[in-house]
Amino acid sequence: MKKNEDITRKCIVTGEIKDKSQLLRFVRTPDNQIVPDLNKKLPGKGIYVSNSYALLKQAIEKSLFAKVLKKNVKANKDLLQTVENVLHKNAVSAISLAKKAGGVVIGLDKVLEALKADQVSFLLEAADAGQDGMKKLQKYTESMLTYRLFSIEELDKALDKVNTVYLAFLKKEMSKMVQDNFEKLSVFLKDKKDGDEF
Repeated sequence: MKKNEDITRKCIVTGEIKDKSQLLRFVRTPDNQIVPDLNKKLPGKGIYVSNSYALLKQAIEKSLFAKVLKKNVKANKDLLQTVENVLHKNAVSAISLAKKAGGVVIGLDKVLEALKADQVSFLLEAADAGQDGMKKLQKYTESMLTYRLFSIEELDKALDKVNTVYLAFLKKEMSKMVQDNFEKLSVFLKDKKDGDEF
């Protein structure tokens, strides 16, 4: 039981007990601000919210951090954007690490080769990619997990390349770390609506 308690925490919005990997961790600073601690490195008692844009928005709107801590703490409205930025940055950094470790192939032709050789764990397609390239890959990607989280410009910047549209992450240990970061960002943004503002 003790072991289980170490890996699970309660979401302050829903009351659900979840694995820590499914939750966002926050801590109170000495000046009573609420800050994200998504890499779980800051000291202090953690406060947890399910990994969800909508639930974090609810926690801020209903002053749930203050209620849980029984202190006059402030969760600024820019907390939503801060969390999104950190998750985004972590996911982009994971791509760079995979590239350095030789765990990713870049470009339509190389991705196609890797797919034909059954070397691919999952794909990343630029969110603003055209349809032509995907049609070429379709035969091999029907049941392939494909993320669309970043623009061509963002991928170019992350990889120091030009016109980066298709990436295939190979069946290597490194891919699990990348996928975890992609999933966290993807799940967080899933219930964010277009034009959703605080």
